[in-house]
Amino acid sequence: MFRLIAQRLLLGIVTLWVISLLVFSATQILPGDVAIAILGNESTEEARQALRDRLGLEKPMMERYGNWLAGMVQGDLGLSLATETPVSRIVGLRITNSLILAVVTAVLAVPISVGLGLLSAAYPGSIFDKTLTVGSLLVISLPEFVVGLLLVLLLAVQLRWLPAVVSTPNFSTVDGIIRTLTLPALTLLASVQAHMIRMTRAAVLDVMRRPYIEMALLKGASKRRIILRHALPNALAPIVNVVALNLGYLVSGVVIVEVVFSYPGLGRLMVDAVATRDIPVVQVTGMIFCTAYILLTLAADVAAVFTNPRLRYAK
Repeated sequence: MFRLIAQRLLLGIVTLWVISLLVFSATQILPGDVAIAILGNESTEEARQALRDRLGLEKPMMERYGNWLAGMVQGDLGLSLATETPVSRIVGLRITNSLILAVVTAVLAVPISVGLGLLSAAYPGSIFDKTLTVGSLLVISLPEFVVGLLLVLLLAVQLRWLPAVVSTPNFSTVDGIIRTLTLPALTLLASVQAHMIRMTRAAVLDVMRRPYIEMALLKGASKRRIILRHALPNALAPIVNVVALNLGYLVSGVVIVEVVFSYPGLGRLMVDAVATRDIPVVQVTGMIFCTAYILLTLAADVAAVFTNPRLRYAK
């Protein structure tokens, strides 16, 4: 078991290194001149060249990558090209907002989706099951910005219950938390719930076809006891995997939602950094998103090993 976990951790480290190559290369091939984007078209060529020299843009790409990676490993995230402030300070102010939004959405999404999936598996083919299937697929078919705009139209414009944008989060009061997080959290919830509901239903129904479930039914066990005590524990591995993947999406997929609601999180910071060609901020935010996704995937693999005894032993 520990060897399998070590292998997955090593694979995650190698994947993260490959992603660092891709992130750095992608930011280096962006069109346009970084010096012009920062200084403006009216700047002189001498000022542009001085900025290129200060940023090391004339050095070979692999040398710049090595210096950047070494700084990342040591915790030196560099300076923002737009504000000349440490990137760690800028990211630290935004990452808390994104984590709060992701955690609140996860706390709502996971129990609701798993519970609805279990109910759908308990009554397959019923009106509830068909309605849930059609409704979840309809919601997930809509892009996040469409769902967000529909919620704004209903709750902010028509009913006037909530603000349309959240430029200044307020987490000091319960009312402030509700007004800050409701619309973004509902939009993210609509984006991730269908996957978890369908996977929970499919995994539990697959286990329900096993012979020992039929034996439990013949012995007179209730459907609730069979699902919760026998089917769910044996269906946890695929459910945990899809939950982890959707939690990873909550961390990295908040970009569109934060832009729609002007929520000052990490995704909005990344979009603003791309617009201003603030390359260090783009690189750091990209690495944070990728690292969070990899860590959650590794956590899902480790949880699958612990929940499924067949994975603990080599064949």
